[in-house]
Amino acid sequence: MSHGGSFEVLPSDENEEHTGKGVVRIASVAALGGFLFGYDSAVINGAVGAIGDRFHADPASLGFAVASALIGAAVGALTAGRFADRYGRLFVMKVAAILFLISAIGTGLAPNLTLLVVFRIIGGAGVGVASVIAPAYISEVSPARIRGRLASLQQLAIVTGIFISLLVDYIFQSVAGSASKDFALGLEAWRWMFLAMSIPALAYGLLSLTIPESPRYLVAVHRIPEARKILSALLGEKGVDIKINNIQRTLATDKKPSWVDLRAPRTGLAPIVWVGLGLSVFQQFVGINVIFYYSTILWQAVGFSEADSFKITVISAVVNILTTLIAIATIDKVGRKPLLLIGSTGMFVTLGVMSYIFGTAPVVDGIPQLGDIEGTVALIAANLFVVAFGMSWGPVVWVLLGESFPNRIRAAALSFAAAGQWVANWAITVSFPSLKDFSLGFAYGFYSLCALLSGLFVWKWVEETKGKELEDMHS
Repeated sequence: MSHGGSFEVLPSDENEEHTGKGVVRIASVAALGGFLFGYDSAVINGAVGAIGDRFHADPASLGFAVASALIGAAVGALTAGRFADRYGRLFVMKVAAILFLISAIGTGLAPNLTLLVVFRIIGGAGVGVASVIAPAYISEVSPARIRGRLASLQQLAIVTGIFISLLVDYIFQSVAGSASKDFALGLEAWRWMFLAMSIPALAYGLLSLTIPESPRYLVAVHRIPEARKILSALLGEKGVDIKINNIQRTLATDKKPSWVDLRAPRTGLAPIVWVGLGLSVFQQFVGINVIFYYSTILWQAVGFSEADSFKITVISAVVNILTTLIAIATIDKVGRKPLLLIGSTGMFVTLGVMSYIFGTAPVVDGIPQLGDIEGTVALIAANLFVVAFGMSWGPVVWVLLGESFPNRIRAAALSFAAAGQWVANWAITVSFPSLKDFSLGFAYGFYSLCALLSGLFVWKWVEETKGKELEDMHS
């Protein structure tokens, strides 16, 4: 599994590397995994109805088909760290690209619901792997002064992937007249929504051949000359030996990293691993993915037309991209912790407003009837919630997960935290349809409470990591 030649393709202009351009290019390629992660998880949004009709699926089976990718993602996330420590970060990126490609073609051509679910799970595994490897790799190749911005590229790629998949869904749906009508080659439009993912999957696989292996991984497997060459290309010749010594110091142990390293005597897990898991779970428990998986159905449920509901969903996706850019611009200046606290406050207020509006609206045939004013306020609150999340918890959690863990346990701890995130995402995704039928006011009240608790959690437990070298955080 040698990646011997992979670092030769770094640009030869050393000055370009030192200004950060080369690092930006490398981080952008790694973040492409995030784009596929966003595309794969949201593409089902426009296809759900058509899949249900095509395979005569009952609501429970359909709900499982939507959530099945998340099961794959949890498994992929749990195993990615182990493989990344054994075979290298780049090998795992290529595996993720192959899983995405298999899923795109398999889901698009699936003859029945069972096979569709199988290929969704395979794609989900790719998502899980990408969710671990991109933040770990980006934090390991980035200089401390711009690490927050570069690690935020992962979230920018995720939200762009969500937006592009919704746009692709919209285009296929519009041209064919409906997701269930034929688009080309005798295949329905919804099938092309999945098949289209093969293009970014191929791009990710091919571009991963053009970036260097993580120097911290190379030091861990005693390939010091290669690590030295990459570090001097990334950071300049100055201080490379000190850097390598620091990395070796933090890796100093005779045994291979394993799950056991995450444990601690009194608390079950090392405190930093608990913090990573807490960040992951709260990021999902505020209900952000309800907006992206179910928003079209949600807005229809409160009286908007199908076409308008779809437009609202696409607008929310654009808002998410723009607010992620705010986080990228501010994270290395303002810091991680203040952004999270501002985001928690904003989410608590906006979700509380949505809970109040949905909870007090008159219900007819199980559907809350919103007046013009209430409907407008709910829409504004939903998009302000996306703003609060997009500028804080969306990108900052991935940045912290990539940089908070000590070198020796980074891949394993990230795997564990990311798997927790996928399980939390699955729980929220699966429970929402039932909660919606019970009471939308209650559902949003629960997410609002979680937003409040997320702020208290950050205030008490999360440490600021702005501007620190990875090696200095735990020494």
